[in-house]
Amino acid sequence: MELFLIIALLVIISAFYSYLNARFFKLPGTIGIIAIAIAVSLATIIIDKLDPAIARYLTVLAKHINFSTTVLNIMLGFLLFAGSFTSNTKRLRRELRPVFILSTLSVILSAAAFGTLFYYGTMLFNIHMSYIYCLLFGALISPTDPVAVGAIIRNSKLPVNLSTIISGESLFNDGVGLVLFITLLEAIRSGIDNITFAQTALLFLKEVLGGITLGLILGFIGFRLMRSVTDFQTIVLLSLSMVMSISVIATYLDLSIPLAVVCAGLIAGNRTINLDEKERSHEALEKFWKLVDEMLNTILFVMIGLQMVNLPYITNYWLTGGIAIVLILIARWLSIIIPLTFMRRSLNVNYKSVNILTWAGVRGAISIALALSLPFSPYRHVILCGSYFIVIFSIVVQGLTLNRLINYSVADKEEAPVKAKS
Repeated sequence: MELFLIIALLVIISAFYSYLNARFFKLPGTIGIIAIAIAVSLATIIIDKLDPAIARYLTVLAKHINFSTTVLNIMLGFLLFAGSFTSNTKRLRRELRPVFILSTLSVILSAAAFGTLFYYGTMLFNIHMSYIYCLLFGALISPTDPVAVGAIIRNSKLPVNLSTIISGESLFNDGVGLVLFITLLEAIRSGIDNITFAQTALLFLKEVLGGITLGLILGFIGFRLMRSVTDFQTIVLLSLSMVMSISVIATYLDLSIPLAVVCAGLIAGNRTINLDEKERSHEALEKFWKLVDEMLNTILFVMIGLQMVNLPYITNYWLTGGIAIVLILIARWLSIIIPLTFMRRSLNVNYKSVNILTWAGVRGAISIALALSLPFSPYRHVILCGSYFIVIFSIVVQGLTLNRLINYSVADKEEAPVKAKS
């Protein structure tokens, strides 16, 4: 299928799903679109078995999209830059400690906890997986997805500090998750005994620190170039070229694209590019990137729904998928409560917020993209289907019920003093 035809079909389908949701279903944008996409994909699978000719175009479209490459190497850079460029850096600095802990230590704890729980949990149902593959599963599913998180909490009633912590965590935790994923995958390929601490440390320094350095340098250069001109078209082109340059260089040098574009977005978005107040270029650029963010979000979640066409065997993994959903919530809760227990004063987060932070930890396209990038193995289908179950559950179920949990928690706080007096 030609590239233009693929793009045209994706845009047309995305517009159609978005219209259906806005006109009839009226669900929150992200949730409604992915729900419609999943329903259509399920119908396509059924129709394809009855009459392949009818479902031909949607099936061909899904099978011609390289989801992993498209998400990780193309779309992710633009989405993360949009999110970081429009972030409130003052709030982010105030919540720097909990954001740092959740995006580093908590990711490692979650990956280890989920991998261990999944290994022993599946054994209870006579499903046997290699322990290192369970840890690999934990590494790719533990980081919260910045795209899905941003789309879910944008319209939520989260307190400002928790919203800042969750969105900030999701922007930065991909670096640690990717390093864990790559290290474990390399250990599987070359043998666990051949991986040393020095190799792991070198990989971490290259991926994380290299990505941060690249983002800071190109972000500063891009900001200075945008500030030196007043033509808005040129400013937009410079911002687009900055994201593309980072993606190309980071891919070539094996650096972390997520961390690079996030750092560049924070550098460029933290300072105004208006030399003349009459131009209002910075505000206009923010609106442009918000539009890019919303459009790419819609297309991305349509692509997630379409992936069901490529997973006809998903019906064989309902049990492992259900187990994975329960265990990732437990692992997420443990990864928050353990650091909070030992560092409560410095984190500025109370125990009543743990359930909200746990439920707001949404997974998305990055986890599916990493699962799809796995080489063939006896456990690939288990990990891929488990990731798909977790992602759909977190976006639809957690997304729809997050505000109820927030309201319930707020109500508890308001009733507590009354009960104490009585």
